[in-house]
Amino acid sequence: MFSRRHSLKTLVAAAAFPAAAKAAAAVREGGDKPVRLVVLDVGGTIIQDHGEVPDAMHNALAKHGVTVSFAEIAEWRGASKRGMVRHFVELRTKPDVNREALSEAIYNDFSTQVNAAYANVQPIAGAEDAIRKLRQAGYLLATTTGFDRPLTEAIFRRLGWRDHFVATVTSDDVVDGRPSPFMLFHAMEQAHVDSVAEVVAVGDTPLDLQAAANAGVRGIIGVYSGAATEERLGREPHTQILPSVAGLPALLQAKFPPG
Repeated sequence: MFSRRHSLKTLVAAAAFPAAAKAAAAVREGGDKPVRLVVLDVGGTIIQDHGEVPDAMHNALAKHGVTVSFAEIAEWRGASKRGMVRHFVELRTKPDVNREALSEAIYNDFSTQVNAAYANVQPIAGAEDAIRKLRQAGYLLATTTGFDRPLTEAIFRRLGWRDHFVATVTSDDVVDGRPSPFMLFHAMEQAHVDSVAEVVAVGDTPLDLQAAANAGVRGIIGVYSGAATEERLGREPHTQILPSVAGLPALLQAKFPPG
């Protein structure tokens, strides 16, 4: 059900933004507008991912009587966590159940577990150095994530990263999360960047790359430091695939120099 529903959302989002997609394609084919904004996913892209989120989601759903496999959860990596809970509650419960109350209880349980798991969260190896080099090179940096605002703020506070980014967009800020492109557009809005041809998006899940493709951004960079393998990311729209963000500064300077 996920694949068909999200494939449809991907196509709808792509069809809804043809001008943006055409603008980005034109730049790739020979335009010279410099990149200004680099938008980074969070979990698995700039912070380590050891399966804490799938474990917490599986445990929270199971605790409240909603049976979901890890394979099903894996298909939602990169998506809104609230959206994930609502999806499985609607899929696996009878209509007479108070789904709103059940979804809220499951999500609160999930959030408690993830907050505890991320109490000592660590960056991806080389991420802090990459962030520093990108800022020094003149790029604006932003983040997007399927986490909610409180968890995202807690992670960045623990890491001392709150001042690195011109925008930190969470799943709370949009109606539709990935693969819809709206978090990327929010990041552009907050960074005062008008053109998708000036934007590069980086992520570790198929949904990250699908959202970037739907937004029509200039660069779509996959990293296999998190949820997905190099081979799996290679099946999605992309301009480059890297082992991790550690290689991002050199790649961007060579392929997408800053404005």
